Amino acid sequence: MGLTQVKIHAGICGFITIVEARSTDDQMVQLKVVSPCETIQNLGQSLAEVDAYSEIGCGFNGVVHQTVQKTLKGGCSGCIVPSGIFKAMQVAAGLALPHPASIQFLSEESTS
Repeated sequence: MGLTQVKIHAGICGFITIVEARSTDDQMVQLKVVSPCETIQNLGQSLAEVDAYSEIGCGFNGVVHQTVQKTLKGGCSGCIVPSGIFKAMQVAAGLALPHPASIQFLSEESTS
């Protein structure tokens, strides 16, 4: 699929992360993660290149999710950036279609 770029608004922390995922063979994906968050910077440095087929097959036991578990602790465990990284990888390898995703918090009145 080539180059995929995503912009992820992490939430209340206010950090915006840019992920570039590039694949020339639709399997190996090079990741570049740019974020003002030091934790996400460390995560990005640990994920320079991943095998997208292996990641899909391994699910939560793949390199991406295992690296996330080692890197994100405490309050950062709920960060949505890792999901954005995984999706960018899938699209770059042609294993998913690019489509917007979001989390929307509903007010108590709208859930009654």
